[in-house]
Amino acid sequence: MSDLKAQFEAAVAQSKTLPERPDNATLLKLYALYKQATDGDVAGRRPGFTDMVGRAKFDAWATLQGTAGEDAMQQYVTLVEQLRAG
Repeated sequence: MSDLKAQFEAAVAQSKTLPERPDNATLLKLYALYKQATDGDVAGRRPGFTDMVGRAKFDAWATLQGTAGEDAMQQYVTLVEQLRAG
């Protein structure tokens, strides 16, 4: 687990220095995977219709409901590696 955690932390740092800015769908996927890996299942109320960004983030995170933290970490690492490779 500590190996995966180290890889995850490295991927988080690398995600800030990607060669190109990912599209919005990919950014939402990164956000959702990060939140699932660090905080677990989404909690709280879904933001109202006037908060479109918050709502999109909430919905993206909610799609990962039930995903284990380790699985989310691994998916995050894999996605960042793909983005870095271009």
